[in-house]
Amino acid sequence: MDTRQLRTLLAIVETGSFARAAEKVALTPSAVSQQIQALEAEVGVSLFNRENRPPTLTTAGHQMVEAAAELVRATENALDAISGRRIVGTFSIGSVRTSAIGLLPQAISRMVASHPGLKIKLRVGNSGDLVQDVAAGRLDAAIIAENSVSLRELSWQPFIREPLYLIAPPGTAMMPVPQMLAAHPFVRFRSNVPLALLIESELGRMNLTLNDIAEMDTIAAVTACVENGLGVSVVPRIAAIERRGLVMLPFGEPPAFRQIGLLKRPLGPRAKLIEELHEQLADVSGAFGVKAAPARGQGAS
Repeated sequence: MDTRQLRTLLAIVETGSFARAAEKVALTPSAVSQQIQALEAEVGVSLFNRENRPPTLTTAGHQMVEAAAELVRATENALDAISGRRIVGTFSIGSVRTSAIGLLPQAISRMVASHPGLKIKLRVGNSGDLVQDVAAGRLDAAIIAENSVSLRELSWQPFIREPLYLIAPPGTAMMPVPQMLAAHPFVRFRSNVPLALLIESELGRMNLTLNDIAEMDTIAAVTACVENGLGVSVVPRIAAIERRGLVMLPFGEPPAFRQIGLLKRPLGPRAKLIEELHEQLADVSGAFGVKAAPARGQGAS
């Protein structure tokens, strides 16, 4: 299978027509048609429904586009690693919905400035899917919490370790954390959120009976509830400081911390680029950034 054919297929999907794809890949429209016909002959199915104008992808065509994107990216990554040439191609990153994702644009902008030919592709999803996509090579790396790692063939390194804070609505009278939790309704994270495990462990140690008023699955939703006076909750520092006026108290004795890191395949073709991304993420995390340590395998916890 010729990667030129795969690039042409991706260009058709990106531009929306054979003619515009021809301009993008510097071929004549007839050469584009010939490449697609050759690709269809090789895979044994029609990739486009030519009765439509412009032609539209068949079901097999959609599957082929997904496979083509992965094959082209893998080829570019391998050539970069082998030849030591200027880094180009696509760098695919996944991330969970975490407050730390706000650091990613800063890190990415630095990466793009250093590698003008690099295209960043970002996908936000749940930790389970991201772990599987990194393992399968569909993603080069993913930002996830430590306790989301479940495959031994992957390695995970934190780039931020930040404290948790109890947050209360603006104007709430100051008092010790246990009294604050007992005196106000509590906005809880859903149990399927990794951060919830850390918070619940510390709450269990306090042995308090809480008055739950809401259960949310994102940090943004939790902080919005608190900001609007529904009750108190516990969130990472980066989320607390983004909401002006909230009352903030360190949570835990000793203070509880959460870690977010980069998940990767240790022998992946983008290893050096992932190390650079880790360095940039740790740098933009400021005082709570965690510099890279020797990679280690991470099993289920």
